[in-house]
Amino acid sequence: MDLSLTPEQEMLKTAVRSFVQQEYSKETLLQIASPTESSPQEPWVKLTQTGWLGILIPTEYGGEGGSFTDAGVLFEELGRGPVPGPHISSAVLAALTLLEGGTEEQKKEWLPRIATGEVRMVAAVTEAEYGWLESDVRLTAKQNGSEYSLNGSKAYVYDGESATHLLCAARSDGGSEGTNNVGLVIVPADDSGINTRHLPGFAWNLSEITLENVSADASQVLGGALAGGWEALERAEQKAIPVLCAYQVGGSQAIYEISVDYSRTRHQFGTPIGRFQRVQDQVINLLNALDAARWTAYEALWKLDIGREAADSVHLAKAVGSEGYYEACNYAHEVHAGVGSMTEYGLTLHTAASRTLYHYLGDPKFHRIRLADALGL
Repeated sequence: MDLSLTPEQEMLKTAVRSFVQQEYSKETLLQIASPTESSPQEPWVKLTQTGWLGILIPTEYGGEGGSFTDAGVLFEELGRGPVPGPHISSAVLAALTLLEGGTEEQKKEWLPRIATGEVRMVAAVTEAEYGWLESDVRLTAKQNGSEYSLNGSKAYVYDGESATHLLCAARSDGGSEGTNNVGLVIVPADDSGINTRHLPGFAWNLSEITLENVSADASQVLGGALAGGWEALERAEQKAIPVLCAYQVGGSQAIYEISVDYSRTRHQFGTPIGRFQRVQDQVINLLNALDAARWTAYEALWKLDIGREAADSVHLAKAVGSEGYYEACNYAHEVHAGVGSMTEYGLTLHTAASRTLYHYLGDPKFHRIRLADALGL
C-alpha cells in the first residue's frame, strides 16, 4: 500500500494551501464565524471559480473527474483554515448521492450546477431524535398521483442557511420502519412552505428546517421513486466520509503547527514552555491523534480509488478522525492555556468545527458499531 502523493497531487496541495492563505485569512474566517458581522461572499465566489468543487464529479457532468485521494488532498488543505461553506455537504455528499441514485436526467440537470457552485444542494437527513439510520427518519412524503406533499422537520442540518436546494430524506406516508420506505426529494430551499431557523453555538451554519405542505413531483424524487433513495445515500456516505476525515486531518495539522510554534515562542520562567515536560506531553498526544487520523483517512481513500472493499476502513477512519480532531483541539488548549480561548487568536475556530463535525455522518460510537458489523464481529 503506497499512500504517497503523486507530483500532480503535490501541486494541487500547494495551490490550495496558497489559495486558503490568501482568501481565507484568520481575520476573514473570524468575520465569517461572527454572529454579529456580515459574512463576506467574495472568498466563496473565488473558491467556486477554481473548479475544485467539481473534483469528484465526472467530466461528462461538468466536473474534474478526480480521484478520491485528489479530493482528500483538496479538503485536507481546506480543513487547515478551517474553510467553511457547503463544499462537503454539496460538492461531495449531495453530488455523490446523485451519482449513486439519480436518474440520468437528474445528473445532467444538477451535477454541472453543483460543480460551479450555482447550486448548493444540502442533505437534510437528521431530525430532533438525532440519528443517521433509516429508522430515524420521521418526515413524511404523502403521494397523490405523481405529486408528493412533504411535512415534518429536520434538525442539525449542516449548511442549511446557505443551501439553494435541500436533498430531503422523507418516509413514505404510512410506511413502516422497514426498508425501501425512505427516499430523497430535491426541494428549493426558498419554497414558501420551508422555514429555516439558525441554531446558535455551532459551526457550519447548523439549522433547524421545517417543511409544511411542500409540494414535489416525481422529477424531484431521487431516482424517480422513494424506494431505493436511502440505499443511494448510504453508498454516497461511504465515499464522502473519508473526504470529511481528510478535512479533519487538515484541521488537526493546522492546530499542531500552531501549538508547536506557540511552545517555542511563549516564555515562562525565562525559558520556552516547550521545554517543560507537561507541554511536550500534550504536543506528543496531539501528534499521535493527528497521525492516526491521517493514515486511517488516506487508507480509506486509497481503497476507494482502487475499488477494494472499504467499509471497514471507512468506519475506522470516521471514528478515529472525529475523535482525533476533537482531542487535538483539547491538547492544543492545554498547550495554549488562556490565550487559546480568546476568539481573536483563532484556535476556537477549530474547536467549534471539531465539536460540530464530530457527529456529522455519524459519531465515533456509531461507526465503531458499524465497524464491528463490517468485520463480522
